[in-house]
Amino acid sequence: MPRVDQALSSLVSSFLPALPGEDDASADLRLKEAVELANKVLNNHSQSAETFDATHISDSIRKKLLIGNGPPDKAVKFSTLYSKLLTQPVVKQKWAVLCLLYQLAESNTEDFDTSGASGATSPYSVGSLPSQIEYPSAANGLENTQLKGQSAVLESGSTSTRLNRKPTQETDRSSIRRSKADVNDSTESSRGESALSEKNPPDYSDMGPNEDSERVEGPSESALLRDLPFTLQGLSSTNLVFSSSGTLSLPKNLPLPIISLLHTLAEPSLLYRSLFEFVQSKNEGLIAQSLRSAMDHELRSYLGLIATLESEIRRALVAVKETDSRIGIGKTGVTLKRCVVWTREATLGLRLMSLMAEESKSKKGGQLVSMIHSFSTSYGDPFVNAFAERILCHLTRPFYEMLRRWIYDGELSDPFNEFFVIDQDTSSSSERESDPRKVQATSVWEDKYKLEHSTVPSIITEDLAKKVFLIGKSLNFIRHGCGDSTWVDAHSKDASMDLRYGDTAILESSIDAAYKSTMARLVYLMDNKFKLFDHLNALKKYLLLGQGDFIALLMETLSSYLDRPAGSQYRHTLTAQLEHAVRGSNAQYDSPDVLNRLDARLLELSHGEIGWDVFTLEYKIDAPVDVVITPWANKQYLVVFNFLWRIKRVEFALTTTWRRCMTGARGVLANVDDKLGRDWKIARCCIAEMIHFVNQLQYYILFEVIEASWDQLQAAIAKPDCTLDDLINAHTKYLQAITHKGLLGSSRSSVAKTREESFTSQLHYILKGMLAYKDAVDGLYSFSVAEFSRRQQMAANIETCNAQGTWGFPEKDEEDPDTPTPTDRKSDKIDKNRMASSRETESPIPPGALIGGDDHMLPSLRTRLSDLADDFKNRVNTLLGDLMVQPDVNMKFLGVVMNFNEVYQPKRRRKERVETLRDNRKTPTGSVVGTTLVGSSVRDGEHDSRKVPPSSAGESVKGGGSVRAGSKNSNKTER
Repeated sequence: MPRVDQALSSLVSSFLPALPGEDDASADLRLKEAVELANKVLNNHSQSAETFDATHISDSIRKKLLIGNGPPDKAVKFSTLYSKLLTQPVVKQKWAVLCLLYQLAESNTEDFDTSGASGATSPYSVGSLPSQIEYPSAANGLENTQLKGQSAVLESGSTSTRLNRKPTQETDRSSIRRSKADVNDSTESSRGESALSEKNPPDYSDMGPNEDSERVEGPSESALLRDLPFTLQGLSSTNLVFSSSGTLSLPKNLPLPIISLLHTLAEPSLLYRSLFEFVQSKNEGLIAQSLRSAMDHELRSYLGLIATLESEIRRALVAVKETDSRIGIGKTGVTLKRCVVWTREATLGLRLMSLMAEESKSKKGGQLVSMIHSFSTSYGDPFVNAFAERILCHLTRPFYEMLRRWIYDGELSDPFNEFFVIDQDTSSSSERESDPRKVQATSVWEDKYKLEHSTVPSIITEDLAKKVFLIGKSLNFIRHGCGDSTWVDAHSKDASMDLRYGDTAILESSIDAAYKSTMARLVYLMDNKFKLFDHLNALKKYLLLGQGDFIALLMETLSSYLDRPAGSQYRHTLTAQLEHAVRGSNAQYDSPDVLNRLDARLLELSHGEIGWDVFTLEYKIDAPVDVVITPWANKQYLVVFNFLWRIKRVEFALTTTWRRCMTGARGVLANVDDKLGRDWKIARCCIAEMIHFVNQLQYYILFEVIEASWDQLQAAIAKPDCTLDDLINAHTKYLQAITHKGLLGSSRSSVAKTREESFTSQLHYILKGMLAYKDAVDGLYSFSVAEFSRRQQMAANIETCNAQGTWGFPEKDEEDPDTPTPTDRKSDKIDKNRMASSRETESPIPPGALIGGDDHMLPSLRTRLSDLADDFKNRVNTLLGDLMVQPDVNMKFLGVVMNFNEVYQPKRRRKERVETLRDNRKTPTGSVVGTTLVGSSVRDGEHDSRKVPPSSAGESVKGGGSVRAGSKNSNKTER
């Protein structure tokens, strides 16, 4: 093939430069040897069993161009040229052309290696590179290597083998093939000189004949290889000395390629020194210590690689003497460049560990695990992924041990607060103020443990972390709060298993199984052992007035005692009446444990209060049920009971008055119908309105509010996956719904809060007004009885006069009609019957007090009844107007039921509170002002109704003088 030989000779001659002072014979000989060498290389390449893909080689070339420091348009230009090459039908073996170009590019630096490897001095040795590789101190060494480490990690496409991969002959076949085709020292030296002379041609004019011999020679490659294992371990050697913790001094007069290789080999050396210091440092934290242990394990693998490399270097040094040329070292298969290739993956691992060590300084516990896990999930390099996974296997061992102890034993084994569950004795004051339900709550459940979301590692989801938190807290509560440590120990022995990183499916299944078994056991204990649901039902029956016969009997038996002043009430008397009500109702069939917890007590006394104001029922709750029925819940039950008890008292009082009026209508009141018939008709209508209002209010609270909320509570409790936290939240919502819909609570917004507070205030004054109206009706009834008695006495006197034969009334009788005739036995008998009849009517006013005073008492009573009735209607209209604008459907329905026949005219408040106060200041003193004076009169009437006649119980502005006069006369007559 003369054409191929001619083309090859022309190509080699273009690459082979001419040497100064060389004769033609030497030049032809050198050219002939170079052509023979090229033929040998081509023949060896054609006989190789390896086959190459043109696409693969083009991708490698394009990648090399992108990695290099040149402009990015080189890769684009190469792609264009490669497309044109594919369209050329003349070139058959396109992959061979690309392979040759790629190998020539790879051998470029190797050509420069030979320029000074033989030990011959050259005037063109480059000494501009620094002779020292300076890195910052250990404190900042890791930070400056981050950028290089990240770029190298992302650029590397190597496999995920460990750091201790042994260097073999197959490590870099291309470099081995190049070593077989190495030229002699003189040829390669001349090529290196010519390559350097293109950039900086030397000046030979001033060079003496002995200047080369006077130049100081640098250490040979064999000497550098002998010192390399020590350098890679961070130890100083003869030629490579560590002047400080972050500085490596290189020998002088080394050629540029050798310095470049030493720069590359110095990086793992300095990284190893900084990582060794990091591993030896102390840190408080099991996970941080585990990270240091994992890094120490990787460094030991790195040292294993260094040991293998050292054995290869020693074998090579034994094979050739130190004075031999580089060709001899190259034939042994050990060079500095091959050492760079063998330590490449180890260098990448050291870079990764340096980044991890730097970022771990500000991390702790779960945050440290998340940081290492981010290397595994955020990088696409398989080497980085495998390396991070390998670190995580060691790092997460203490974390999974804490997790195992927590979900199987309920014990928090975390001495350095690295787990995402925090043990705390009590909640902070800010948390207590923000959540009133936590005030004095049981610390075992509410305040002992807390889930810290910032330390939850990324290897666990938020839902799984919440399950883990509930499992451990429930086990701890079962052990210490419920006293069932036997079950916990048995559960730990049966279900405990080793947890490790990577077994995500096994971890989730084990957590789910532990969650179900623990929650089922806890709910079982609260239901069967501690009777939680029985206590909730008892609270509904007794404190929420669900047991109707018990409440009715209790109120009937206590009415005579509670009418007395609060100071005369005794707890043992109330307790005895409570026991009587229990024995006389269906409450006697409840369990003794429930009945023993029910007790009667008195609230704090204040001046002027009566027994109705201070009486309340109490249901005692102990641990561990107080975790669900907290002190806050007990307070809410007390508020609801007092409100319902007040409504029940008003209903009882109005019903008693109505029954008396209906009974008297067929007897006493029928005899005075000509004088008081219209008054009694109006009074009975108003009492009927009040009874209707109270009945509808009771129905709404007891059925629409309490029963509906109770059904929701039962539905929440009956869920199969119900936890203790779910029970607490469901019970809290149950009480909040009762207080909110029952017109007792306040919502979040300030407007709604003011409105709902006005509901409580309005109902308070409406109920007081009902009691005051009831007292006024009692006064009217007493007046009617007195009028009936006066008429009976007058009839008796007339009959006596007729029997005596006299006509008219004596002057004495006219002056003092109360004095009976001493000689008339029949008159005394009639008077006794009158007194007995008045005693049977249970009137709070003595009948004699009103005899003869009807001229001023009857108008006063009529005025008071009219004022109280008008005030009641006005307040009901305002309440209905506020209910109409409520967002809750049930509250709107309450207003519809109360005004089903549209007898009321609901009205909304037109002015704000400030404008109302301003108008009240401008209102004259003698006129009726809104609700303030009426409320004060009602308040006075309620406390004085047991001491003075009902006609004076509560003082209004209109007719106030008459009422006071009537009170004086009645008290005087009573005396």
